[in-house]
This record gives sequence, structure tokens and C-alpha cells, in this order.
Amino acid sequence: MKLRELLTSLAIYDTKGDLDLEIYGIETDSRKIKPGYLFVALRGFTVDGHRFIKQAEANGAVAFLVEEEQENQCVQIKVSDTKRSLAFLADKFYGSPTSKLRVIGVTGTNGKTTITHLVEKILTDADYPTGIVGTIQMRMGDYTEEVKNTTPESLELQRMFSLMLERGATHACIEASSHALELGRVWGCQVKTAIFTNLTQDHLDYHQTMENYRDAKSLLFSQLGNTYSDKHHRFAILNKDDPQYEFFAKVTPVQLISYGIHAEADVMAHDIHIGASGTEFTLRTYAGTVPISMKLVGKFSVYNILAATAACLAEGVPLSVIKKSIESVHGVPGRFERVDAGQKYAVIVDYAHTPDSLENVLKTAREFIPNKIYCVVGCGGDRDRTKRPIMARIAAQYADYAIYTSDNPRSEDPQQILDDMVAGLSGMTSDSSKYTSMVDRKKAIEHAISLANEGDCVIIAGKGHETYQIIKDHVLPFDDRVVALVAIQAGIK
Repeated sequence: MKLRELLTSLAIYDTKGDLDLEIYGIETDSRKIKPGYLFVALRGFTVDGHRFIKQAEANGAVAFLVEEEQENQCVQIKVSDTKRSLAFLADKFYGSPTSKLRVIGVTGTNGKTTITHLVEKILTDADYPTGIVGTIQMRMGDYTEEVKNTTPESLELQRMFSLMLERGATHACIEASSHALELGRVWGCQVKTAIFTNLTQDHLDYHQTMENYRDAKSLLFSQLGNTYSDKHHRFAILNKDDPQYEFFAKVTPVQLISYGIHAEADVMAHDIHIGASGTEFTLRTYAGTVPISMKLVGKFSVYNILAATAACLAEGVPLSVIKKSIESVHGVPGRFERVDAGQKYAVIVDYAHTPDSLENVLKTAREFIPNKIYCVVGCGGDRDRTKRPIMARIAAQYADYAIYTSDNPRSEDPQQILDDMVAGLSGMTSDSSKYTSMVDRKKAIEHAISLANEGDCVIIAGKGHETYQIIKDHVLPFDDRVVALVAIQAGIK
């Protein structure tokens, strides 16, 4: 695409040099620049892309999107905000893929990954080829890519959407994190349906207050637009049981579909029965009522099913197809995932890394575990410190024995993180036989499994699907599921 044509997506800019250059790609990382590329100099929290213009030029960049005019003779496009401009350029360069896809965005504290996977499964089963972008990966059919952030930058998102279209997608599901919404990563994306899961404490290291956190989440709904057409139905799928339901309903002008268990809603679950091997309930919707017998466990799983059902009904999927698809789902990696080597006790790995999600997982296990529950849990470093004592209290309250350990300590001293957690037990219990602290996560998991007997359950919380551990500036291989499996096999009883 000619640079001049690419720039038609921008209204205000200054230029220097030949605008009739052919642009073969756009990049924000100077190391990934190839001959004929446009380099976009972004300002991050710690790194300023303007510092890497010479490196980008050496690697073949022929034009530069900047906020500061450069002294060299390179072709320059100067704008006031390169991040904002990038969203429009990326959309233009990749042919506005989200205008051709039905994009479904999911936001909220918990449940985003599971809901996107459920929606993808149901839509695909209904013969709507669907791509997915989120915490675990970007996937379209058999094609997968790793993602660095839950929600990639606008440039990466548009590239991924374009790739989905090339592979025949009609729909796309994305996780929209509060960071991504606040930082404009979904600018330029035409989201057709937005799903709100719930709002509980997380990311206060970044947002500072729950109000700021809520407002960041709400951007997905306020950005759905005011228009309606037969071609572009837009929906907001909202959890009516969440205290923030009314707030989210007010910030969006599009059609609302509510779901819930307690409050009267458009999509509801009745007569819920949770067991060790699955959950049964009656699914009542505006399109009909059907019984559900699924392999997913827990009340939180029912909420996820309701959200996914509401979104797929909005897309025109018959309720019979939704039922069949839900009942065929075995699970999502790292979400209440069982590790089974034939042992007589349960071992469950879950991504629970917020107070609410940890409480949900432990309460769910308590419903079907006849004997003791051992909980291995930590808190991430360089993240919200205020939730550490809360997490510790929840583990001590709902488990018979808690083992506090490292998660991803990052730059922090892991022992200090554990001290912050244990401080939350003040006034709650002085019985050291109810908990212990072990910095080494591998040893903590092994210790929990060594304690388990027939009918017990070991919950390993916090990292879920992750296959690494971040210690200082090192990313080390680590998978809770693998560590647990080896420990089980070493001492099956």
C-alpha cells in the first residue's frame, strides 16, 4: 500500500519526504523491521520508541510515524499521538477486518478466558468459523500463536483479525483487559457484542481505585456506538447479579441481554446441582428452556455458560445447538483443570489469582470433597499488594490447610510477598498447624500432594495454564500441572 493512501486514515499530521513510497508492513519494534516497513515510535512507561529510530532505519524502515521531528532525512509523519494514530493506520493497512467480522469482546475480573473459549466452541459447532485472542493464545482453527498480553496492541490485533478472515472466520472472540481498554489497544476495532462478567478486586496497583477499574472496563461498552442497522446488530451482555449491572447498563446505548442466577434475567439457571464430575441445571432463556448436564464444575462455571449462551443466542445460534455444544465441553486449560494419574485424591489446577476467584474455586471444591482441602496459593510480585492478605485469609478460611508460596515474584523478594500474605491472618488464627509458607513453589506443590489422602483435594491456585515462572528478570519453565503430575506419580496412594 502506498504511504499516501495509508495516511488517508488520519486527519491531522505533518509530513516530510516522499509519500508515494510503497509500505510493505508496519512495526513498533525496531528489531522486527524489514525493508519497506513503516516504523511507529511509541512512548511506553519505560521505553520511548523514538530512541530506536536509527536501528529501525538500519533494518530497512523507509518511513517513520513520530511525535518529535527527526533531524535525519528519513520520510516522516509527525502526529500528536502515535499510539492513537497507529490504531487507524493498522485498521487501514489490514483492510478494516473488524468491519467484516462479528467481534465479541469479553471483559470483567473473572471468567474472560473461559467465556471466550465457550463462545468459540458454540459458534464453531454452529458452523460459524471463529477465531479467539486471549490469555492463552490466538487461535483460528488449527493455527495458533502465542500472545504477550491478554489483549495485544492495536497493530497486532488488526493483523490477527486479518489472518482470521483469510482463514475463513466469520466471528472473533477477544478478551478485553482493563489495561488494554485504558491504554487504547482496542481502538480501531469494531466490537459488535460486549460481555461483562463481574467486578471484584484486581489490578489496583495500576488503577488505584475500584471506581477507576470499573470505568476502564466500561469503555468496552461505551465504545459500542450509538448506531443500529440490520447488518450490524450490537449487544451488551450483562451479569444482572453483579452490583455494577446498572452502571454498565447506563454507559451503553445498545440492546441489552441480561443473565444471572438470582436476579430475574433474560438468560437464567435454575435447579443447580454441582457434583465432583460436573454440574446440572435448567437453562431458561427467551428462546426456550432446556436441561443442561455438563462436565464443567461450579457455580462460577454456570455464570460463564450463561454469558456464552446469551452471546450465542444473540448471534442466532439455536438453543439446541448451544445445549449440545455446552455438554460436549471438557474444560479450558488451567481452569479447574484436574491432574489425574489414578490417585485416590483430587488435584485441581486453577488460574484463580484474585480474592473472588480463589473463594469461588475453594467453595466449589468444598461442595463435593468429603475430606480435607489443601490449598497452594501465592500472589504475584509488582502487582496489587492490597489483595495479598485477603487471598491468605480466604485460603485459611475455606481450606483445611493453606500453603503460601511464590507465584511470579518478578522483581520483589518472594519472602516479603509471603509475609504480606500471612499478615492477613492476624486475629484470624494463631494455629500454625493450619498453614505454612514455602518460597519454592515446586516444593510447596510436592508438600501439599504428600499430605493428601483418599477423599482429599489439593487446589493449586494462581498460575493455571502458565508454563513459566517470572523471577527477577528471568522467565523460567514451570507448569503447575507437570510438577503436580510428577509428584503424584512419585508417591501415588
